Amino acid sequence: MQTVWNKQQEFVVGVDLGGTKIAAALFDSEGQLLNREQMETAGARTAEEVVARITNMIRSVSGGQPLRGVGMASPGTVNSREGIVIHGTNLPEWTNVPLKAWMERDLHTEVQVLNDANAAAWGEYVRGAGRGSTNMIYVTLSTGIGSGIVLDGKLFLGSSSFAGELGHHIIDPSGPQCNCGSHGCWEVFASGTAIGLAASQRMLTQPSVISELAAAEAGVNAKHVFEAKRLHDPVAVEVIDRAIYYMALGLVNVIHSFNPDRIVIGGGVSRAGELLFPQLREMTDKLVMPSYLGTYEIVPAGLRDDVGLVGAAALFQ
Repeated sequence: MQTVWNKQQEFVVGVDLGGTKIAAALFDSEGQLLNREQMETAGARTAEEVVARITNMIRSVSGGQPLRGVGMASPGTVNSREGIVIHGTNLPEWTNVPLKAWMERDLHTEVQVLNDANAAAWGEYVRGAGRGSTNMIYVTLSTGIGSGIVLDGKLFLGSSSFAGELGHHIIDPSGPQCNCGSHGCWEVFASGTAIGLAASQRMLTQPSVISELAAAEAGVNAKHVFEAKRLHDPVAVEVIDRAIYYMALGLVNVIHSFNPDRIVIGGGVSRAGELLFPQLREMTDKLVMPSYLGTYEIVPAGLRDDVGLVGAAALFQ
């Protein structure tokens, strides 16, 4: 069925660029998703080839409609003010790619580029679980820990657009080495990867139902550990308790630094739901300075897998 366009609406396209896939979606002026497409990035050898795929997707998903703008969510280190991807994580040959300039040249419309975690933060603030807050911190607990900061209703990027790397604030300098090269970063204690690794190491000395839950997959992940916790497995309970302590410790640093009224937790780990949030709230309240009690709430994210698309498009809404 052919879409009938309202000619008086202003349309925006949001793009979520990843190492394995590209997703693009068309939104109207109210933020309603009208059309969505996705394709693999595999086979594109250079940044120029990936950008060509993106621009073709944008033309396709927009149906030829004139666009108010295009918002881009990119992994890696991004200079948002210049629209340059300094280093694209899991994207070969993505070093100092002038993404904004290339795409504006090809599309003849304004393009804004954000790090994917910042785009997700803005999406949650505008359209998700952050609505109604003034100062919001978004944290995604997944393979690593990503985050974004909204202060006084504005996305805080810092002087070089690098603000929000909260997953790499150091919890314990004598802790394990992080992929960033430092030791004891928050994400080596509290990410989904950290939970799976801790459970695997613990099972070397103590049997656990986790091994049965993970038997059909390549390795142990956080989902298996939370499932085992539901079954009151001692290893799972020990590992999750320790991870939640470190999650809370990191959140306390965030609360003391930014005094947010809302903390939004996304990523795969957040889907543990009641196995995570009540204990995380309780531990955070236990560790925070008393004067901060009651000034913040910790809530699950609302947008799930489309958060990057929504946040990128919301840059124009």
